[in-house]
Amino acid sequence: MKLCALQIGIILFAAVSTFAQDGEVRVYARDAAGRTIANAGAAVMGSGEELRPCGKQAESLVCPARLGDSISVSASGFSTREITVDQNAVDQSELTVTLVPAGLRETVVVSAERTEARLGDSPVSIAVLGRTALEQTAAPTLDDALRQVPGFSTFRRSSSRNSNPTTQGVSLRGVGASGASRTAVLFDGVAINDPFGGWVQWNRISPLAVEQVEVVRGGASSLYGSGSLSGTIAIEPRSTREPFAAAGEFSAGSQETLSAAGSLGTNYKSWFADLNFGRLQTEGYIPVSSEDRGPIDEAAGVRSVNLSGRFGKRIGEAGSLFVRPSYFSEDRTNGTPLQRNQTHSRGIIAGGRFERTDGKLGTEFRAFGGTQVYDQTFTAVAAARDSETLSRLQRSPSQNAGLSARVFSLLGSHSLGAGFEVREVRGSSDEIGFFGGNPTSRLGSGGRERSFGVYVQDVYAWGSRAVIAGSVRYDRWSNSRGLSATRSLATGITTTAIFPDREEDALSPRLSVLFRITSEFSINGSASRSFRAPTLNELYRGFRVGNIVTNSNADLRAERAVSYEAGASFARGPVYIRGTGFFTEIDRTVANVTLAVTPSLITRQRQNAGTTRSAGFELDAEFRISRLTINAGYLFADSRITEFPSNPLLVDNFIPQVPRHQLTFQARYAARRWDLGLQGRAAGQQFDDDQNQFRFGPFFQLDGLFNFRVNENLGLFLAAENIFNSRYSVGATPLKTVAAPASVRLGLRWK
Repeated sequence: MKLCALQIGIILFAAVSTFAQDGEVRVYARDAAGRTIANAGAAVMGSGEELRPCGKQAESLVCPARLGDSISVSASGFSTREITVDQNAVDQSELTVTLVPAGLRETVVVSAERTEARLGDSPVSIAVLGRTALEQTAAPTLDDALRQVPGFSTFRRSSSRNSNPTTQGVSLRGVGASGASRTAVLFDGVAINDPFGGWVQWNRISPLAVEQVEVVRGGASSLYGSGSLSGTIAIEPRSTREPFAAAGEFSAGSQETLSAAGSLGTNYKSWFADLNFGRLQTEGYIPVSSEDRGPIDEAAGVRSVNLSGRFGKRIGEAGSLFVRPSYFSEDRTNGTPLQRNQTHSRGIIAGGRFERTDGKLGTEFRAFGGTQVYDQTFTAVAAARDSETLSRLQRSPSQNAGLSARVFSLLGSHSLGAGFEVREVRGSSDEIGFFGGNPTSRLGSGGRERSFGVYVQDVYAWGSRAVIAGSVRYDRWSNSRGLSATRSLATGITTTAIFPDREEDALSPRLSVLFRITSEFSINGSASRSFRAPTLNELYRGFRVGNIVTNSNADLRAERAVSYEAGASFARGPVYIRGTGFFTEIDRTVANVTLAVTPSLITRQRQNAGTTRSAGFELDAEFRISRLTINAGYLFADSRITEFPSNPLLVDNFIPQVPRHQLTFQARYAARRWDLGLQGRAAGQQFDDDQNQFRFGPFFQLDGLFNFRVNENLGLFLAAENIFNSRYSVGATPLKTVAAPASVRLGLRWK
C-alpha cells in the first residue's frame, strides 16, 4: 500500500513538473460586454526570464505559461491587463481576461511631437478619434465625424457631401478659414491639403481606411511648417498586422445615398500589403431655403471613388520599405443645372523606417508626388431664380512633388529629433469667360512655389513630474513664373501681366511644458509662432460663388501668428477632464475683403487685411461606467478683427464663419449583441462676411447610430443624421442656403 502511494506521488509530481516545463494556457480576451476582442495579443513573463509571446488560435491566445507566471494581455484601444497564472488556470488550462477601453489619457499619439507618447503626457492640446469612435458615428464621411471635436470647423459649416470642395478649408480654435485651410491635414505623414488651393477633399479617405485621427490644436508650424497655423490633423491609415484581414461596409439611405468601402490586408513572411477602396454617391438635397427657391434650383450631391494601397517589405527586425499609390475621382452637382465641378487626382508615397532594435536611434523618410485636374463651372443666376447663364468655365491642373526625412534618438531622458522637407507645386487656371451665354475671352494664370523647411526638437522627461518639449523650424519658399494672360475672342488682343518672383521665410519656435502636481492632476502651458504661406490659388486664381466674385491677389504675403495657451487636466479612474485657455493673434490675415456691392453682384478680393485675434477656452471630458462612455467638449472663441488699416470700420467685427460657442457630445453604450451611439453638436451665431451683414443663427443637431451584431464578423446598422430636422443656415451669397434635412441609412459591416 505504501508502495502504491509512493508511485502515485511520483506520477503526480512528474505531471506537475511536466506542466511546469511545457504547460499551455488558453487566454480568451473579451470586452466589458463579453465580446471577443479580435486584435488582442499577449505575452508571458516568468521569474527572471525574457517575455515569451503567445500564439493565436481561433478566438483564443495560446500562452506557454506555468503556475505563478504573469500574462500581459493588450489590445488596441484597451488598457493592458496583467494576470497571474493561479492553480485554477492550471487546472482548467484557460483564462478569461476582461479588458476595459483605454482611457483618453492612455491613448498613444504621435502628432504632437512626431514621436510616440501617451496623451496624458503631452503638454499640448490634442483630441483623438479612434477606430471605435469612427465606427460608432452616424456620419459616413471623415469631415462630419471630425465635427465631434470642438473647435474643428470648415469655411462653411455644411458637409463635404453637399458643398463645393473650395469651401472645405479647415480651421481650429476660431481662427477662421478662407477656403484655404489654416490647419495642415496629413495622411500617413504627407499633407493632403489641395496643393493648388489649400482646401481638403475629404472624400479622398474613407473612414474605414483610418485607424486613428489626432487633432493638435494650436500653432504647429514648428514641426509641420506652412498650413499648421492653427494646428494639425494627423490621420493614421489602417494597416494589417495579421496573416490576412478583410473588412467592409455597405449602406443605402435617403437622398439616394449609397456608400461602400472595403479593406484587405495581408502579412506573408517579410512582405505586407493593404488595399482600401471607397465609393460614395448621394443625390443630395436642395440647399436653397424654401422661401428663396426658384424653378432652377436642384439638389447638390456628389459621386466619388477613392482607391489606395500600401505594399512593402520588412527588412531585419526593425526596418521596412513601402510604396503607397492612390487614386481619387469626384463629380459634384452644386444646386443648379449648369454648376458642376470635377476632380481627378493621382498620387504616390514611397518611404521607409529603420531603427535599432533597442529603439534608441532611427530614421524615416517619405518621397511623394501627384497630379490633379480640377474643373469648375460658374454661372450667373437670374434674380427670380428661373434661369442661369454660364459666366466662366475653369480648369485648374496642378502637380506637386516633395521629400521629407527625419532622424530620432533616445538619449537618457531626452527624445531628440531633426528633419527636413522640400516641396515644389506647379499650378495654373485656364478659363473661358462668358457674357450673355456666349464665350468672350480666354484667361490663363498660374505659377510655381518651391519650399524648404528644416526643424529640430527635444522632448525632455524631467523625472516623473515634468515634460518639457521644445522645437524650432525654419522655412523658406519662393513664388516664380507667376503670370496672367487674357485674350479677347472678339478682337484677338492679348493682355499679359507678369508677376515678379519673390521669396519669404519664417522662423517657427514652440515651447511646451507639462507638470504633474499629483498622479491625477497636471498643468500645462505652451507658446508658439506659426505661419501660412498664400496658396497659388489665392495668388493667381479668382472664382465666383452665386453672385459673389472673389478676385486673386498676386501681392499677398504670408500670415504670421503668435499663440499662447495654458491649461490643466485631471484623471481619476474612468473620469478625464482637460481644460485649456488660449490666445492667438494673426498678423497680415488673408481675408476675402468686400470691395463693392450692387443688387446683382458683390465683388471681393483676397487681401492681407490686418490683424485678427481669437481668444477663449476649450474643455474636453470623458466618463466611463461599465458599458457606457460619454465624451463632451466645449469651445468658447471670441474671434475679432483688431486692426484693418484699409477699412477701420471693420475693426472689432467678428471673424467670418466662426461661432463664439461650440458644444459637442457623444454617448456610446455597448451590449453583447448591440451598440447605441448618439452624437450631438451645437453652435452659437456666426457671420458669413467681413462686414457682419449676413448673420447665421445658432443651431443644434443630433445624430444616432444603432448597430446589431449578427455574429462576431457581421453586423447591421441604422444611422440617422439630424434627427430633429434642424434647417440651420450654412451660407449667404447673399442667397441663404441651409443644412441638410434629416436622413437615414441602413447598412451592414463585416470583418
